[in-house]
Amino acid sequence: MKPCFATFLVVALILSSNFLESMATTDSSFCGEKCGVRCSKAGLKKRCLKYCGICCEECKCVPSGTYGNKSECPCYRDKLNSKGNPKCP
Repeated sequence: MKPCFATFLVVALILSSNFLESMATTDSSFCGEKCGVRCSKAGLKKRCLKYCGICCEECKCVPSGTYGNKSECPCYRDKLNSKGNPKCP
């Protein structure tokens, strides 16, 4: 009985990790697309994509356009860095 339970446990862990991985991929592709648009005109594109990605993962939204429109996503708008400046591009 114990080997059967152990096998079931291993299979359940593998299936759950695959499911969680696919969910993370979906979220990151959503953020990648939205941040790509948001940062398309940024001077420091790599930095913009990094911080936009962080904000998108936490807030689950990115304002439309390349600048402004932050009222569309209050979480994104209200995130501040350690110096009190807006964190999200």
